[in-house]
Amino acid sequence: MSGGLSMKTTAALLFFLTSAFSAAAIDDKKVVDLTYPFSAETHHWPTAKPFFLEKVAEGRTAAGYWYSSYNYGGSEHVGTHLDAPFHFAEGKWTTEKIPLSRLIGPAVVIDVGRQAQKNPDYTLQVSDIRNWEQSYGRIARASIVLVRSGWGKFWGDRKRYFGTDEPGNSSDLHFPGLSKEAATFLVSQRAVKAVGIDTPSIDPGPSKDFPAHQVLGAANVAVFENVAALERVPNKGATVYAIPMKIQGGSGAPLRIFAILP
Repeated sequence: MSGGLSMKTTAALLFFLTSAFSAAAIDDKKVVDLTYPFSAETHHWPTAKPFFLEKVAEGRTAAGYWYSSYNYGGSEHVGTHLDAPFHFAEGKWTTEKIPLSRLIGPAVVIDVGRQAQKNPDYTLQVSDIRNWEQSYGRIARASIVLVRSGWGKFWGDRKRYFGTDEPGNSSDLHFPGLSKEAATFLVSQRAVKAVGIDTPSIDPGPSKDFPAHQVLGAANVAVFENVAALERVPNKGATVYAIPMKIQGGSGAPLRIFAILP
């Protein structure tokens, strides 16, 4: 195109306009919120600063109208959140540089609940991915893979969710994650654009060097952790929207993630 928007820009604009108009017709029952509320009770990594909400004002003013205002803060990596590739990969995307198109896409939900029930430190294997594909077909390029371990049932019980409730102790954690081999397969063989999980970390609790983080980060693949309500999302057919706070230079951010059911 000459003297105007490029074809790529025009296509992107048409996509978002179409999405905006389509959103008006979406049934509320088809929208699944995959985000835990942020509060003082929200789970956070043992060595991270918890979320806080500090009241500045709340009540009727002298003029008679209602006014409320708060300060908030805490770690980037608290509650349902994004890990930017930069979190474990030098020179890769920081939070604000991740294109929104990399955070929206078709959901592939791989269930390892049975395995995790037997072994709390279970890691997703390439065989689990291939088993999913036997039932639903090859994972499409640019999919968003969500690992459903069933760990969400422990949300609110820090000891069950992390494996320990000792403050500051990150050396005795137990929860499922991804194997290095599975992470490598997803980026090199299936070209996924994001990976999420319903546990505190994409790497299993006992991990000390976080290989899945390293592999995914090096490929500029975003990670979503502490994803809620995955039991409500089908194994195939939903669309995921993961919208993080746009923190400049960030290694992560609080995340509002939801799925539109087919």
